[in-house]
Amino acid sequence: MENFSFLGQFLDLVLHLDKHLAVLVEQYGTWIYAILFLIIFCETGLVAFPFLPGDSLLFVAGTAAAGGRMDIVMLCAVLFAAAVIGDNVNYWIGHTVGPRAFRWEQSRFFNKAALLNTHAFYEEHGSKIIIVARFIPLARTFAPFVAGIGRMTYSRFFVFDILGGVLWIGSLTLAGYWFGNQPLFRDHLSLVILGIVGISLLPPIISVIRHRRR
Repeated sequence: MENFSFLGQFLDLVLHLDKHLAVLVEQYGTWIYAILFLIIFCETGLVAFPFLPGDSLLFVAGTAAAGGRMDIVMLCAVLFAAAVIGDNVNYWIGHTVGPRAFRWEQSRFFNKAALLNTHAFYEEHGSKIIIVARFIPLARTFAPFVAGIGRMTYSRFFVFDILGGVLWIGSLTLAGYWFGNQPLFRDHLSLVILGIVGISLLPPIISVIRHRRR
């Protein structure tokens, strides 16, 4: 029962994020920037928090900025900093801790060949993964961690992480800022949030279906 209660509370948070955010703005004022920074940082920087509502939060935050509750420039700067710093922390955690799991040639869950294959894969495809993963829940949390484990060249990771951060923060936050308060979106914001979550989940679902078919 406790699990269902937690799930219900989480769904309420996600689907009515606009109302919860409005309450937080009223309660904490300018500290709302620190709260949003912490949420995005935890989702992108700590592998234990992949369930946080990143995409929908950006859109709703942009909507709140359009309503005058926050400054859009400050908001984008704070969210961008959180996303990039989080990814870089995640990368270095993987870079530092990950290879220790491969200290034996073979173990039950890991092997050295897998580490070498991961490194080769990220050197060849890492730039696309780092950018695309920004828009996919779970993937954006684990992609930088795996890049660190695979020892993807840091300078390359950093450049594409910056680009991915600009695209992710800019597109969703500004979409909320420009369209979130339009009557069509404002009156059906819960459905819009649900749609954002659904669209962001489509790539991994399609990937799983294709994999099962093969």
